[in-house]
Amino acid sequence: MGLTSWWRRVRGTTTAPEYAVPAAPTERDVLAALNRVNDLLHEGGAPPVVVSRVVRIARTIQQTLPRLRDLGLGSQESYSVVATATDYLPEAVGGYLRLPREWADTRPVDGSKTSLMLLVEQLDLLGATMDRIFDAANRADAQALVAHSRFLEAKFGHTATGGDLGLGTP
Repeated sequence: MGLTSWWRRVRGTTTAPEYAVPAAPTERDVLAALNRVNDLLHEGGAPPVVVSRVVRIARTIQQTLPRLRDLGLGSQESYSVVATATDYLPEAVGGYLRLPREWADTRPVDGSKTSLMLLVEQLDLLGATMDRIFDAANRADAQALVAHSRFLEAKFGHTATGGDLGLGTP
């Protein structure tokens, strides 16, 4: 504690320091981050193997965003979706695109793996994770549908077999 801090404390004029906590990214922020990654891909001349994976990840994130509340806004899954769009994906793609194309695609940098191979592995991991989170986000509604189906079976005694809807028309 410095002399000034001590003097203020003695006089009772100390105030707690104010810290600005940044707001959590909104859905709009996440979509804007995905658009920036898309721009990076096209400006950097990324190969189709990278573009297709990033598009798949972005599509899954876009489909998951409206369902994040079902996961719990403070959940690990929600955090992972937002962080993937705003941090993990841009960092992976940006790191690769900062390298000269031919060098990144042909020179081993980790054992026998090139930068392109490492990026594809990262994108596959992010894609699988986003798929798993999207499935979890939809599972609650799917389970509600199963429960309702069981309720109707119990209430009316049989399951529809498909085909004839039983509306009395020949």
